[in-house]
Order: sequence, then structure tokens, then C-alpha cells
Amino acid sequence: MAAAAGGGGRRYALLLALRDSEYARKLYGGYYNVFVAALGGEGERWDSFRVVDGEFPAPEDLARYDGFVVSGSPHDAHGDDAWIRRLCALIRTVHAMKKRVLGICFGHQVLCRALGGRVGKACGGWDVGVRKVTFVQHPEGFEFHRDLEVERLPQSASIIEVHQDEVWEIPPRARVLAYSEKTSVEAFAVGEHALGIQGHPEYTTDILHNLIDRLTNENAIQRCVGEDARRTAAETGGPDRRFWTALCKGFLGGGGASSRPPHVPMRESPEVSSRAVIGCFAAAPMAPQLACSASTSIN
Repeated sequence: MAAAAGGGGRRYALLLALRDSEYARKLYGGYYNVFVAALGGEGERWDSFRVVDGEFPAPEDLARYDGFVVSGSPHDAHGDDAWIRRLCALIRTVHAMKKRVLGICFGHQVLCRALGGRVGKACGGWDVGVRKVTFVQHPEGFEFHRDLEVERLPQSASIIEVHQDEVWEIPPRARVLAYSEKTSVEAFAVGEHALGIQGHPEYTTDILHNLIDRLTNENAIQRCVGEDARRTAAETGGPDRRFWTALCKGFLGGGGASSRPPHVPMRESPEVSSRAVIGCFAAAPMAPQLACSASTSIN
């Protein structure tokens, strides 16, 4: 377990499903610091567990935590690795204890899987860049935004995306909260204690650019896809990071005036309904597989 930050206040467990990149270590001291800087608050204690290496909180310690955050990962949430199966079991346990669980990217997908949904390869291929996410207004069964003292979620907000897997079918009793042009489930919630976000609220734009370099150099994405991803960051001015981090803090902390997300201007867009099943063959429009062409766009 990594050294804790803060003390005396609320306590959180950060479940790291990835290893630190050289860039993250050099610039931030590791992903633990990236997450705590983005989501942590004064007086809080954050303990990290490298679950990808089999490091998990002890069962007798679970009750001590107010919430759990599951990070992104280069691994597949639909994989059969022993640590992924163990992580699913842990999520089910703490969810039954009504602990708040926030899943980000891989964490979003593994949260879905653990609670009975389905995940798999994205029908439209890689999604890399800064993407506008549209919120479902007044989603049924979603209550914690009232704790944040907002009458309604904003119409949309931009977030950094780096993923090639996605949620196909949300868990029973879950509600879709947000979608994008490329991904049908950008966020979902199960009651007031489980929240999945496909994008990366914790990422800064420089981390995105480093990831684009790495994915391009490793031939994981085509160079033109990387160029389009950089274009989305330049054209949007970056993600609405203050909004997303405030939303995550509000969820983990149970809301309150101090955790109210900053205002994001409303934009008009067609109304959509939450759906229990989202997959490759659902009726929702899905973007085609990314390819290099003059019309290729990630945003």
C-alpha cells in the first residue's frame, strides 16, 4: 500500500489498475499523485493499492473507507486475469456495503461488469482526444446531483478520452447519464453509490499528448488518429476539467455546497432517453471504425 495523504477526515482507497508511466513518474511522481491532486480534498486520507499487481485492501479494512476509486488501465475489463476477477468481487462487496465507488475508464467498464452489465471492444474503435459528452437531463433514479445543489446537469461538457473498450450493456437498475457521438455510455450510475465515467476527469492535456505519442510510437493507433486527437485538444481548448473533478468530488463526498460543480454553459441538443441495453447492434448511432481520411474526426 502506498503512503497515505491527509488524515483525520474522510478516507478513500485508490485502486490502481495500471503501472506508472515514465512520464507520470517524472512529472507527477506517479498516477497516485495525479488522482489525489485532481480528486482529493483537505483533511482527506487517500490510500492506494496497485491491484494490477495483486495488492488489495484487507477485507477487515473495507468498512474504514468512505469510498473507492478504480483507475484506468491498459488491460481489458472483460479479461479473465485473476486480479480483474478479484477486483470485480471487491467492487460487488463494497457496493453491497453501500460504499461509494467511482470507476474511471477501465474502472467504469469493470464497475459495469462487476454489477452485472456487459463490456467489450468499442464498435467504433479507438477514441482518443477531447470529446464533448452530452448529459441525459433528469435521469430517472439518479439523485446525487441534488446533493451538489444543481437543479440539472449541464447539457454537455468536454472530457479527455483514451479507450478502445466500452460498455455494451449497463447493469440492472443502472441509468445512463451521458453519451457522446462515438460512445453510447459515457457515464452511468447505480443508485447513489456507484458512478462510472468513461473519460478521464483526472487527466491534464499534457498527459493526453504524452499518451498520444506513446500510442502512436507503439503502433497502437495510426498517426492520423493521433493527429486528429491533438486537433480536438487544440480546437476545444482542453477538457472542462474543473467541472468533472468537482462532480467526482461531490459524488465521493456525498455532495454539499463546497463541492458544487462550476457552471458549464447550456447547449441545445436533441433529447435522448436512458436505455438498459447499449451495444454494437443497438439502434443508437455509432461512429464507424476510425481510418485516415480527410473527413476523419474523433470529436
